[in-house]
Amino acid sequence: MGPGRFRVPAGAMDWAIAVSVTALMVGTGLSGPHPVGERALLGSALLAAGGLTLVARRRAPVAVLAVTGLCAVGYEAAGFDALAVPYLVAVYGAVRAGRRTLTVVATVSLLLVLPLSALVFGEGSAREAFAQARNVLEIAWLIAAFAAGEALRQAERRADEAERTREETARRRADEERLHLARELHDSLTHQISIIKVQSEVAVHVARRRGERVPETLLAIQAAGREATRELRATLEALRDDDTTPPQGLEHLPELVERARSMGLDATLTVEGHRHDVPAAVGRTAYRIVQEALTNTARHAGATTAAVRIEYRPDTLSVQVEDDGKATPDDAPAPGLGLLGMRERVTVLGGRLRAEPRTGHGFTVQAELPVERAS
Repeated sequence: MGPGRFRVPAGAMDWAIAVSVTALMVGTGLSGPHPVGERALLGSALLAAGGLTLVARRRAPVAVLAVTGLCAVGYEAAGFDALAVPYLVAVYGAVRAGRRTLTVVATVSLLLVLPLSALVFGEGSAREAFAQARNVLEIAWLIAAFAAGEALRQAERRADEAERTREETARRRADEERLHLARELHDSLTHQISIIKVQSEVAVHVARRRGERVPETLLAIQAAGREATRELRATLEALRDDDTTPPQGLEHLPELVERARSMGLDATLTVEGHRHDVPAAVGRTAYRIVQEALTNTARHAGATTAAVRIEYRPDTLSVQVEDDGKATPDDAPAPGLGLLGMRERVTVLGGRLRAEPRTGHGFTVQAELPVERAS
């Protein structure tokens, strides 16, 4: 049986701690010197309230810190002389939640208010008032509670960082393996398709030299071989985005648009918003989206113009590519590898991708890439 089978739920643990501290506070307060009458009833209620408030220490650590501190001032003013255990637990919880500065300010304020409260509501001398305040809130216990909360907070932060590192390492290894398999597949297909292409071209050449009619199927095989070779070459360029090849980013978009113009496409690039640095992964993804969109436009869309628009926003980078091709709203986008690759890249960064025909005719690809969440 695993140890997780015996794990106590957090809510049950909070209630157990709150009830235990409440019993400790009420028992300690009533067993020692304490007032009688209405002040005794008020002080006992404050002792119990301070302990029971700890039920919410995980959900509202700051509020619990304030309530337990006020309860400590209240039962001390009523005449009870008991260590403020609920406040110490609240200090631990607030520091663990990362509220260190607020905890220090609240504690210093409480250390000043406690002796003043004893002087105002007590009947003894100033020395006795300060002694009573020290009994309610010991400095040593305060330091211990603060140190314990900070130590656990640091340990949890290191554990979270280690978990993120493990996830990033696993994701990077998976990407590397996927890239390796893609390259192996590319090399294998390139070799086989090259053989088909060469054999078909030889057959066409021989048939024409003999003056024979070339079958349409053979011409189709020849054309398909050439097209497949071009597609595989373009795929290899995308796969070679590693340490041996400088990564392409936003600064390379003008070159990409210029190459699209050389293919006979009237392409334009517009950059809007205040330019700022973006993570390298975002820049690479934006480049690949524009590259794939322009390639599809030039080869398959039957378009004459394409507009690339990059918009810098405070927390996102917007990438949009539109063309005036033959696609219409009635045409469903073909689920090819290009769109699938774009969608995978955008999803990894936590963004959104929209690829669909435009109103009238043409096609649009729009991606929203978060800047702060990418790394």
